[in-house]
Amino acid sequence: MKAIKVMILGAGGMLGSALCDVFPESIKFTHKELDITNRQLIIDTIMKNNPDVVINAAAYTKVDQAEDEQEFAFDVNGHAPGYIAEGCSLTGAKLIHYSTDYVFDGTRSEYTESDKTNPINAYGRSKLLGEQMIARHTDNYMIIRTSWLFGKHGKNFVDTMLRLSPQMEKVKVVNDQLGRPTYTVDLARKTAKIIDQEPGIYHITNDGKCSWYEFASAIIPNVVPCTSTEYPTKAKRPEYSVLNNAKTTPMRHWKDSLDEYIQEKRTWEE
Repeated sequence: MKAIKVMILGAGGMLGSALCDVFPESIKFTHKELDITNRQLIIDTIMKNNPDVVINAAAYTKVDQAEDEQEFAFDVNGHAPGYIAEGCSLTGAKLIHYSTDYVFDGTRSEYTESDKTNPINAYGRSKLLGEQMIARHTDNYMIIRTSWLFGKHGKNFVDTMLRLSPQMEKVKVVNDQLGRPTYTVDLARKTAKIIDQEPGIYHITNDGKCSWYEFASAIIPNVVPCTSTEYPTKAKRPEYSVLNNAKTTPMRHWKDSLDEYIQEKRTWEE
């Protein structure tokens, strides 16, 4: 079987670094090495390297800040994936791109791949535009929607809880937003397993669902629940953004992944 040539964009990020571990022979670009918002540059780079698969793990992920930086968020999350898709279309490469549960409005208990999108914040709208731009420029794509990512090499909820816990008597966390936590290591490994599957949209998360409070309770002991009204944020969040994946076999439960991540984190920090 011929080895496939993989290019990873956003290789220095939390998901990108996990993908680099899974695809060690891949062509890798961090955001400092390649500006994906430069249309001609990204098209030229894809054509020059001529990969079989381009995996785009680059993204603007600051949900609240996106409300104030909408132009930048839409450039990175919306227009840039379209440029990448153009390059893939010209070379015949398959594009794998990661999207989010925040393309939904949170009015349903679970969402399948075919459910209607309706983002309620700027970040979600920017990611939905990315999905639309990809579909406009190529048919050979896999859009993987995921949620509540945690892992090494990036800011995430788990690390935030571990940092705040010793600093505060009680850590307030909302108990009225539900989703599925996802470990970057598991998502990267799953990407490799489904790389040859049919083009389209896939929901991929760790198994099990919880509120942010329940997630925090599995990380630290001194957490107390509150409502979204008590803890307002600049960007509105969907109440229920549970992704139901009907296209692939489930990954392990998020609690098992969390235990592994915290254990490995202790090893890194020793």
